[in-house]
Amino acid sequence: MYVTLPGLGGTGSAQLEFFPVDKQHDLTPGIPAEEYESRRRSLMERLPDNSLVVAVAAPVKYMSANIFYKYRQASDFWYLTGLEEPDSAVILEKTSSSKGYRMTIFSSGKDPVKEKWDGARTSYKDIETMFQADNSVPISTFTSQLKSLVSSHSNVFVDIPTSTTSSRKNPSSRSLLKYLTTSLRSEPENALDSISSFKRRPLAPEVAKLRSLKSPAEQQLMLKAGTISGRAHAKTMRFAEPGMSESFLAAHFEYICSLNGAQRPAYVPVVASGANSLIIHYTSNNQVIGEDELVLIDAGCEYNGYASDITRTFPASGTFSPPQRDLYTAVLDAQRELVALCSEAKNISLHELHRMSIKLLRQNLNQIGFNLGFENDLERVLYPHYLSHPIGIDLHESTYIDRNAAYVFSLVLFCSRLLTVDSHLVGRLKQGNVITIEPGVYVPPSTNFPKHFHNLGVRIEDEVLVGEDAPIVLTASAPKEIEDVEGACQGRLGFEAY
Repeated sequence: MYVTLPGLGGTGSAQLEFFPVDKQHDLTPGIPAEEYESRRRSLMERLPDNSLVVAVAAPVKYMSANIFYKYRQASDFWYLTGLEEPDSAVILEKTSSSKGYRMTIFSSGKDPVKEKWDGARTSYKDIETMFQADNSVPISTFTSQLKSLVSSHSNVFVDIPTSTTSSRKNPSSRSLLKYLTTSLRSEPENALDSISSFKRRPLAPEVAKLRSLKSPAEQQLMLKAGTISGRAHAKTMRFAEPGMSESFLAAHFEYICSLNGAQRPAYVPVVASGANSLIIHYTSNNQVIGEDELVLIDAGCEYNGYASDITRTFPASGTFSPPQRDLYTAVLDAQRELVALCSEAKNISLHELHRMSIKLLRQNLNQIGFNLGFENDLERVLYPHYLSHPIGIDLHESTYIDRNAAYVFSLVLFCSRLLTVDSHLVGRLKQGNVITIEPGVYVPPSTNFPKHFHNLGVRIEDEVLVGEDAPIVLTASAPKEIEDVEGACQGRLGFEAY
C-alpha cells in the first residue's frame, strides 16, 4: 500500500510505499532478521579479503553512584546485530563461504541472580537462533578470542572510543578496553595490543555508507517517528498559553510522544519563547511565556531505534502579529523551495543546498525591509547555523563527507573554471537519504536590523526523504503553514491538547 504525504511543504505530494507488517519475523520492531543479515553481508562484501570486524555494545551509563540512565545501545553495534543488551560484542570474519562471513556474538548469557535485578538476558542458544550467529560465547572469552583472530587477519575494522583525556586523533587503547565491558574478569588491558597500527582500520565510515541509504523498513520507522513527533508538536501548540513555563511545554511534548509509543526523546528539547529563541541550543526551558511572544520548539522522539527532528515556531497568543507573520513567511518560503530540491534528479549536495538557503533568505529578508547586502551579517548574525544534517539511528548521522572539504573543493573548481564536479566528493543527495531542512532567522536587538523584528527567532525544520524525482516530508503531520499553525493553536484543526 502507499501513503500520500505533502512532499513540498503543501505545494506537491509524493508517495512512500508501505510493505505489510510481519511482526512474527521481526528481530527488532519493524526490522526483520533478514535485514540485519543483509546489512552484515553488504558490509563484508565491501571490505578487502582477510578482514575482521569488531563492534561492541554501549556500556551502562550512570547518573550517580548506582543510579543508571535508561540504556541505549551503541548505534553501529545495534545496526549490525539488533542485540540490545550491554556487555556484548560481535566479531565478523570475512570468509569464502556462500554467506561471505562468520559471526560470533559475545554476551553475558543467562544469570538468574543478575536477572532478578536487571531483567532477562538472551541465552547463548537463543542468540544463535534469533540473531543468526554462527557461534555465541561468554563475553569473558572476548579478549582471548580477539587476540587469536587478529594474528590471522590482515585488516581489523574497529572503532576506538576516545577518552576524556585524549584527543580524537590519539585515542587511548585503555579507554576502549574499559568501554568494551565492565564484566570481564580476565585481564583485558592487552586485548588490542595484538592489533598493530597498520592492521587497524576505522569501522564507522564503512557502516556509515550503508546507514546513509534507508531501507523501506527504516523509512517506515522514520515516518512513524516523524508522525508521532509531528502530532506532539500540533498538540503542544494547542496546549500552550501565555503565562506557562517553557518547561510545561517540554513535558507535554514528551508526554504525548510517550503515549504514542516513543521510547525516549531523541535529544534534549528546545522550548524557547521570546528572546530565548535567538539561542540556537537553548535548553534551560525555564522562562515564562509572554503574551505577544513567539515560541520556538525544536523537539523529536526516538521510535524503535530511529530519531526524529522537527522545529516549529508559533505565536503564544494563537495569532501571528504582522512582523511575526512577515518573518515567518520569509523563512517558510525559503524552506519550501529548499525541500523541493531534495531529490536525486536535482543532483545537488548539502553544501549547495546551504548556499541556496543563504541566497533565498537574503532575498526574502530584503523584501520585508532588512536591506542586507553581501556582507556577512546574514551568515554571521541572523543565520549562523548549517541548513541540514543526515538523520537516522543517530540524530546527527555522519556520512563521512567533509562538508568543508567539499566546499573548498568546489571553490577550487569554480576558480579553475572547471565545468564538472566529482559528485562523490561533494556528497550528492541519493534516493534513500534522509536529511533535515532547517533554515532559521534570529534577529538581535541591533540597529542594523528593523526594530519591529528585534528579538524574534523563527526556525522551521522538517525531515526529508530524498526520492528519485521528488522528496517526501516525513514530518508533515506537524503544522507549518500559517493558517494551519494558527488553527492548531486555536483548536480549529481538531487537535486536542492531549
